[in-house]
Amino acid sequence: MIHTIENRIKEGKFVLIAEVGVNYYDIATKEGITPMEAAKLMIDKAKEAGIHAVKFQTYKAETLAAKDSPSYWDTSEESETSQYSLFKKFDSFGEKEYKELSEYSESIGIEFLSTAFDNESADYLYDLMNVYKISSSDLNNVAFVEYQAKKNKPILLSVGASNKDEIDNTISIIRKYNDKPITLLHCVLEYPTPYEHANLNKIATLKKEYPDIVIGYSDHTKPDADYAVLQTAYNLGAQVIEKHYTLDKTLSGNDHYHAMDEKDAKAIIEKIDYIDMIRGSYELKCLDSETTARANARRSLVAACDIKAGETITKEMLTYKRPGTGISATDYDIIVGKTAACDITEDTILKWEMIK
Repeated sequence: MIHTIENRIKEGKFVLIAEVGVNYYDIATKEGITPMEAAKLMIDKAKEAGIHAVKFQTYKAETLAAKDSPSYWDTSEESETSQYSLFKKFDSFGEKEYKELSEYSESIGIEFLSTAFDNESADYLYDLMNVYKISSSDLNNVAFVEYQAKKNKPILLSVGASNKDEIDNTISIIRKYNDKPITLLHCVLEYPTPYEHANLNKIATLKKEYPDIVIGYSDHTKPDADYAVLQTAYNLGAQVIEKHYTLDKTLSGNDHYHAMDEKDAKAIIEKIDYIDMIRGSYELKCLDSETTARANARRSLVAACDIKAGETITKEMLTYKRPGTGISATDYDIIVGKTAACDITEDTILKWEMIK
C-alpha cells in the first residue's frame, strides 16, 4: 500500500487530505452516474489536483446514531434535523465497495483511508489502509479508541470539542497498545466553522504541549478567497491539513457547503509550496546566494595614509571600506602592530601579502 501520509510526515513535508466523506452520493445524483463512479471521479480529480490522500467515512446509521439524535450543524445549510436520518441516506457502501475504492486509489497513486465508526468497519479497513482516523466525536469513546489503537497503525486523532485532560487520556489509551506515530488535528466541531471561531492559536498550543507529536488541522471553515485560514494554520505548525472535499461547492446539504473543490486544493498546495520556499532553512549560516554580496558589501581594512615598507602599522594608519575582498575588518586588532612588507599607498585595500 502507498504510505504517502506517513512518509511525508517523516520528511517534514506538508500533507493535504481530502475528506471525501460521503459527498460522492450527491455528486452521483448530479452527474447521473453511480455512487461508485462518482467516488472514483472524486479520487481522480483529487489526484490531478496534487492532493496526497483521500479519506472517506465508513458507517452504518444503525450503529452510529439513535433514532432520536438531533442535528448539530447549520440547518440552513443542511436541512436534515436528525443525525440518524442524514446518515441513513449515505451508508450503502460496505466492505466490498471500500475495498474497490482502496484498490482504485492505489492504482492511480493516491493514498486511501476512511474513518471507521464501528468495530466491523475498523476490522475490514485494516487491510485497506495504512492510517486510522479517529474523529473528534469518538475521542472520549474509550472502548472504541482502544479497539482501533490495538490495530497498531499510525493514528490521526481529531481533538475538536475536547479539553486537555480528555486529549491526554485518549493519548494514554492509544499508547498502551500502539507505538506508531500519532497526529493530533486541531478541529472545531461547528459546521461550518465561522472564521472568528477557527481558534487557530490552539495549533501553537498543541505544538507546545505535545512537542513529540505531529500537529495538524481538520478544517470546517468555508474556503476563503486567499486561503488565509489554511495558510495561517500551516504557519502556526499544522503539518497535516484535512479538509472536506467536493466537486461542486454549490450543492446543498451534507458537507459540500464548507468543502474545497479540486481547484481550491491545487491553489492551497501552491500556496503552501510558496510558504515552504520563502521559509527556507533553519540553519544559521550565510546562504550561497549571498556570497557575492557578502564579499562586496562587507568591509576590508584600507590604508588611511601612505605606509612605507618596514613601518609598524598603527591604528591611525587604518580605516575600513568596501569591498570585503581584502583583509577583513574583523582582523583589525591583529594587523595593528604588524609591519608593512612593502610600500602601501593611501586607499589601498590591504592584502595579507602586504603584511609581515
